[in-house]
Parts: sequence; C-alpha cells; structure tokens
Amino acid sequence: MHIRLHIAICSIILPCLLFCFHTTCFAQWYNPEKVNKKAKAIYEQAYDQATQGDYDKSLALLEFAIKYEPKYVEAFLSRAGIYADKKNYEASVRDFETALRLDSVFSFTYLLPYSISLAGIGSFQKALEMINGFLSIPTLNQQSIRAGNYRKKTYEFALEYIKNHEDKNYKLELTNLGNGINSSHLEYYPSVTIDGKKMIFTRRINEDEDFFESNFKNGLWDSATAVRGKLNTNLNEGAQNISQDGNWLIFTGCNYPEGLGSCDLYISYKTKSGQWTEAENLGKTVNTENWESAPSLSPDKKDLYFSSNRLGGYGGRDIWVTHRNSNGKWTIPENLGPAINTSADETCPFIHADNQSFYFVSNGHPGYGGTDIFLSKRDSNNKWDAPINLGYPINTIDDEGSLFVASDGKTSYYASDRNDKKTGLDIYSFQLRNEVAAAKTLWINGKVLDKKTKNGLPSTVILTNINNRNKITQVQTDEEGDFLITLPAGNNYAFNVNRKGYLFYSDHIEIEKNPTDSFFNLQILLEPIETGASIILKNIFFDVNESTIKSASEAELDKLAALLIENPNLKIQVNGHTDNAGKKEENLLLSLNRSKAVIKYLVSKGIASNRMIPKGFGDTMPISSNETEQGKSLNRRTEINIISN
Repeated sequence: MHIRLHIAICSIILPCLLFCFHTTCFAQWYNPEKVNKKAKAIYEQAYDQATQGDYDKSLALLEFAIKYEPKYVEAFLSRAGIYADKKNYEASVRDFETALRLDSVFSFTYLLPYSISLAGIGSFQKALEMINGFLSIPTLNQQSIRAGNYRKKTYEFALEYIKNHEDKNYKLELTNLGNGINSSHLEYYPSVTIDGKKMIFTRRINEDEDFFESNFKNGLWDSATAVRGKLNTNLNEGAQNISQDGNWLIFTGCNYPEGLGSCDLYISYKTKSGQWTEAENLGKTVNTENWESAPSLSPDKKDLYFSSNRLGGYGGRDIWVTHRNSNGKWTIPENLGPAINTSADETCPFIHADNQSFYFVSNGHPGYGGTDIFLSKRDSNNKWDAPINLGYPINTIDDEGSLFVASDGKTSYYASDRNDKKTGLDIYSFQLRNEVAAAKTLWINGKVLDKKTKNGLPSTVILTNINNRNKITQVQTDEEGDFLITLPAGNNYAFNVNRKGYLFYSDHIEIEKNPTDSFFNLQILLEPIETGASIILKNIFFDVNESTIKSASEAELDKLAALLIENPNLKIQVNGHTDNAGKKEENLLLSLNRSKAVIKYLVSKGIASNRMIPKGFGDTMPISSNETEQGKSLNRRTEINIISN
C-alpha cells in the first residue's frame, strides 16, 4: 500500500517542464538559432537531466546556461517549469515573468503554465487574466483548450470564494511538529486522542509502512517509537484512526493473506499493558473484494466512516458509513449520498469529536484543482449540509490529503510536502479559520460503580441536549465501568447513566457559554433498586416561583417513567425542595406543588397515581449553603425515594 492511497502528492500542473523545453514559436526578436553555442549545449544537458527526473542537476545546468546567455528565453521558461513541478511557485513566476519581459511574443504560448504558477502563489486574478490571454490564441488545439478552460474554472472559483468567504484576519501558519515526529522518512496520516496527548501516525521507511506513536509532553512531541504489540508487520498497514479514548485503532491493511480485497479495514485493541493486539479483519459485512481504506471512527465508537470503490456508489471512490449495533457487530455500510459523494473521488473522511463536523477530501466538488479538503455539518435531521471548501491557502492548486482536527475545533494536523520541506512529507499543525472550524468539544472521563460494593458496572451513558431533547450520544461502558463521552460546547446537557436493576444517575452539565474546562472526571455511584434508595433528578426545571414543568425537563421525566414501567412493583415518594429565598410557608407550598406537577406528568405517561406520593419540604432540608447562588441551585431540587419495590 503506497502513500498515494492516502496522501495525494502528484502534481496536476501537467508536464509543463517538457512543454517549456519543447515548445517553439517564431519570436519578435528572440531567435533560438542564435543562442550562444556553449549555452545551448549546457541547455541540452539540462534537458537530459530533467527527463531523467534529476531536477536539481537540471536547475544547476540552466543556471550556467543563463550565465553564458543572459537573455536565454527558453532557459528561463524551462527553469520556470522545473520550479513549478517542485512547487516553488514564487521562483517559477519570477522566471516566467523574466521570459515574458525578454520577449512577450515568443513566450505568449506559455501563459497556461504561467497562470498555474500564479495561482500557486494565490494570485488568482492575474492567473485568470493570463488564462484568458492563453485561450485567445487562435491556433490552440482541443487538448490545450480543455486544459485552459479547466484552469479558468478553478481561478473563477477561487475569486468567487474570496468574495464570499475571505477572512482578512486569517493567516495560515504551518508549524512543523519537529524531530520528535518528523524524520528523513515520510510521515503522514496523523491521528490524535481527544486529550491531545498521544499521536499515532504512519511512517514509510523504504517501501514499508508502519505505525509510530508520540506523546505530547511539556509543549513538545517526544521522540516517536513504533507502536508496541503485534500491529506492525512486514506487510503494509496505514491510513489509521485512533479512537478518542485511545483504546481502539482502525486501519487499512493491503494485500494481507486473509484480505478480502486489495485493501481491507482492520481493528486492533490496546491492552492494559499498553500493547496493541494482533489486527482483526472487520469481515465481509464491511470489506469487499474491492478497495476499502481511510477509516474514521465517531467519538462514541458507533459509526465508522471510510472510503471505498465498491459497487453502488456515485463515482470512483465514495465515502460510506457502517454502524456498530448493540451486539458489537458492524452493519452493512451505507453510502453517504450525493451531498458528500460525486462522480469523482471522495476520500480521507474525518468525523470530529463533536460528532457533527465532517471533513473529507474530494476532486469532485468545486475547488482549486486536484483534491481539496471540504467540511460538511450534520443538521438537526441527521443529514449532511452542502460541503464547504476550506479555502486557500489551506487548499491549493496541488492535491491536499487527510486532515485531523483536535478537540478544540481549530488546531489541525496534516501532512504536507510544500516547498519549505526538507525531507518530503512531514506532519504540520495549523489553526482553522472560524468559518470552517468544528465545535470546541469537552469530554468526560468516567467510571460507573455499584454504590454498595464499589465494583465497576457495565452501563449505558446517555447525553441529551436539554434545549431540543435530541440525544447527542449513547455509549456503553466497558466491563469495568469506564467510559469517555464528548460534549460539544455551546449547549447544556442532561447526562444520565442507566443499568437494569439500578436507579439511574442524573446530572446537568452547563457549557452553553464560554466553557473554561476541557474535561471532567466523574465517579458515578449507581444505587440498586431497593427500599430506601434515592436519587436527585438534576434535569427538572421550573420558572422562578412557578410549579409548571418546563419542556426541558421532559427527557428526564420520560426516563423516570420508563424506570417505573420496567419495575411495575416500584412505589416512590417525589420530594420537592427549595432554597431559602422568600417566606417559609410559600416555599413549603411551592415545593409540594412542584412534586405534584412531576406526578401529574408521570400519570400522563401511564403510571398509576397510587404508586407515587407527593411531598414538599420547602427549604428545611438543604444539601448546600444558601449563601451562594451555586449552593441555592443545588438546594432547589426534585428527589425520588423508593418506598417499596
């Protein structure tokens, strides 16, 4: 499995180098036949070196040729072509412009590659002017016309994008991740855990691809080492994605003996000792006799996105998704549809930790030429919005590869071989501009325990948007009760933990405005369903001095109704509590009325009223100080006590 499967690095400039070496035309004053013979001989040597792929030697020889013949137009044009192929577009533009100044008539037919180099430095308006000039040449053949029109379309797109999306305060600043990550070999396809502390990436040494890992310590990535365990082999493995909790690694394995197609998707699990298990093929449901690659796992581990050229798609390579059901099996993959996929190629999907922002690479949607990176957002109906091009200078006239966006929504990682490279592909970080950033995403590291035995409990963890009652995510803990769950900023959440035979756990997480923390550590104690057990319902809301239940409370009350339906012998007392603001008599009545309102709602859901007793305690049983607003909010609560079961 070669790097071209994952990081597109081929130029689409067309063979402008050879175009520049071979194209001749009659000049206004420049005559190739009158070039200094010594310079011409050196020029021919430069041509031979270029055709053999040794651009550095060719450039050195062209430099000598120009010294012998300072107005050697063809040498400037040829050197401009080499610089373009090396992606040194600034030097390419300088040489094209020198040739045009020396003889604009002779150089006129080079306006196509000149325009491409102009676009390479972001001069799209001038590039459009040059391509229009090129297309005005009456003697162009059909191939040149098609090439010119293709480029014209990309330049017009770039200018329209600037008009509609330009952020004058944004500047792309690429930061090389340093010697801990990058080496004299090729590094690409970075994948980072949600806490930003571990990176897994692919390193290609000669023809072999293996996985390496690095830890972020004291502001730097430490020296990368090959991942431990049975993951790396003498076969090619690459295009990997580590789960947000760092415990799963899904990757692409090509030409494996047990493989179903040319490239299949595999999974490996991290053991307690920190080693990775031997890879397991995801099987015939996911893999086919065709090509599957570039996996991206959703933060709740329930959705796996990948690229495939299997039958039933819209084009060459499409993006598909398979879902992990309750028994841990993957479902038959579904095509993401025409909002994402085109008749061309879509690859390198990445679903952000917010589980709403979806980045991918495509050469089918309008862009700058070659493959660009796009963003699509999931809407409230679970549909994908029309993709947004990430724009120049993130996308360029060259092919862009995979993108990984950290939990803060802006810090991004990708591999690049842009012209400041030292060793080919290296991994860089940069900041996304606001329009194409993901939501800042916090997370909870938690452990669910039996309140009595303190043993870990496999449980279901559910996160719900309080405002619209939409379920954001649902995850299962592992056998020891450990879990990680993500919380996109900008919302308030109801947080519940459920296990059969236990009272559910309720919490309320407010991060709607300017969250400061990145994560929470929770130890959750579930209480067995038995007489005397109790829970506080933290997502029951009333207006001040009112007893009418707000709609944001309904998701939590529905869970309580489900608990009562599941346990038909359960009888409860619903206790209302207030803070100490106002008169005690009024608080007592308010708390009782709120308790009755909860029971009324449960009755509407089919719960017999004789199974529930209302009780109001006013401000007589505080659980926190009433001296602070936070303490008062804790004292204003609805509590459930089990009377009998």
